[in-house]
Amino acid sequence: MTTNGEILTPGMKMADLMNRDFSLSGVLERVGLSFGFGDETVDEVCSQAGVNTATFLLICNVYLSDDYAPSQEVLDHVDLRDVIRYLRLSHTYYEKTAVKSLSETLDALMLPCGDTHKMIFSRFFSDYTLELSKHFEYEETVVFPYVEAMLDQDVKDDFSIGEYEQHHSDVQEKLDDLKKLIMTYLPRECDQQTIHAALAEIFMLETDLRKHTIIEDRILIPAVNHLEDVDDTDAVAPGDRLSAREIEILSGVAQGLLNKEIAAKLNISIHTVITHRKNIARKTGIKTIAGLTAYAILNNLF
Repeated sequence: MTTNGEILTPGMKMADLMNRDFSLSGVLERVGLSFGFGDETVDEVCSQAGVNTATFLLICNVYLSDDYAPSQEVLDHVDLRDVIRYLRLSHTYYEKTAVKSLSETLDALMLPCGDTHKMIFSRFFSDYTLELSKHFEYEETVVFPYVEAMLDQDVKDDFSIGEYEQHHSDVQEKLDDLKKLIMTYLPRECDQQTIHAALAEIFMLETDLRKHTIIEDRILIPAVNHLEDVDDTDAVAPGDRLSAREIEILSGVAQGLLNKEIAAKLNISIHTVITHRKNIARKTGIKTIAGLTAYAILNNLF
């Protein structure tokens, strides 16, 4: 649904959908669709391009409302390969277009500044682009191949989406700091039009990255979590007693250890740790680290 309560449907005209918000043109490109669709419906345009209609509409819903959170029923109709394609093309857009353009604008903005301002802003933006690049590289080399392997039923027992969720960073926060630095600390002789141009680019990139993060948090991670749950054969019922291995893992959680640290300590895979933690949550009905720690102490397990 959109922010005004209207439902996006496969039968609506693609032109009408694109007319709702300019940012949707970026979604169109990153899922592999093109303009020139005439009076064709969303479903017709997607079908001709081999794109899953439900996935496209779901991403559009995220762009139209930050509060949109799909149900599991909606996620069941998502094509994760299309989601990954969208995220990969987003990475390309950010690094090859948006960040490059912003870098050129900042260079122009710094022309009348002294060496100190130039050094500080250059280093700040350079550190940010490096952090962004590392974030994308991790997704490209670890997360996406894992999801694709799971879809191909060729999963290696050395990773879980929970590991990604645990370390998932919010990549747009530093852009907010950059905005504040530009608005507050640039000398008055800087060109005002260039300042406005830089702030506009930062705002658009910041907004788009926020949507990118929401898509990962509310579509990719929950959908893969569900796949992992279906793939787990050791399903348990609420109220079952914890096994000896689960008690060991619960002890590690209560000690504040990360999943990879628990795995190393017990000489098991991260995926096994994640599976046991899910079973612990099902059996105890407790999901938070603080709650599990309290549970362990109250039951003399730690």
